[in-house]
Amino acid sequence: MKLLSIAVFALASATSFAKTYPITGNTVNCRSGPGTSYSVKKSYKKGAQVSISCQTSGTSVSGNSIWDKTSDGCYVADYYVKTGVNGYVTKKCSGGSNGGSSSGSYCKKVNTAGVNLVAQWEGFVASPKPDPIGLPTVGYGHLCQKKNCAEVKYKFPLTKTTAKQLLSDDLPKYSKCLAAALNSKPKLNQNQWAALTSWVFNVGCGNAKSSTLVKRLNKGDSPNTVAAQELPKWRMAGGKVMQGLVNRRKAEIKLFKTASSKQAYPKCQ
Repeated sequence: MKLLSIAVFALASATSFAKTYPITGNTVNCRSGPGTSYSVKKSYKKGAQVSISCQTSGTSVSGNSIWDKTSDGCYVADYYVKTGVNGYVTKKCSGGSNGGSSSGSYCKKVNTAGVNLVAQWEGFVASPKPDPIGLPTVGYGHLCQKKNCAEVKYKFPLTKTTAKQLLSDDLPKYSKCLAAALNSKPKLNQNQWAALTSWVFNVGCGNAKSSTLVKRLNKGDSPNTVAAQELPKWRMAGGKVMQGLVNRRKAEIKLFKTASSKQAYPKCQ
């Protein structure tokens, strides 16, 4: 009896420490990966209690880019989970095709060649103004997050030097997205990493994560072959082939194929 009582108490204690959180949306999809482009595995109703095994970054939902991996093995946007904090509440996911770099040592900053490539194709804007599709931007493609780009720490009008610094501040967000999409199979040097970060910066995190390019890299296909075959496909905007995008993809492929002895993913040198 005493041993049974101890076992029951231990089980009850373990259960009490299995923290769960309520779903706040009416019908919230739990997906195969951390982003809205991944397939739906199941859905949770409002008020359902979920436990979180780990968290990672993914597609931003109403300003929150954290995604929670539930005990069901799928990912739900943290925006719809009432954890009580605006940040991570448990360990970060690691390994696997949806968990990002297992080492966590990928190069967060992009090399100078990559910064220069993005700057070349984004074009320079000294003070905030709408881009061709009406979004307020400044510098080299920085999308304003607040009125008049108040989040930018550099003085307007920007110089090309401060604009490059702002771009260098922005690019790690896209490198992080790329690392979250890749498993441990791709081995990329710093020029390859920079070229792909330029691509992610241009097409967006969600599009990159759901792309055939990423899927092929995660299968272990040759990076140079994948880049040469997949990057040129990203040449359209508004349903039309854009010569500027054709040229940008050629420049990215050229940088991708430029030899470098310094590794960037999954380990940074």
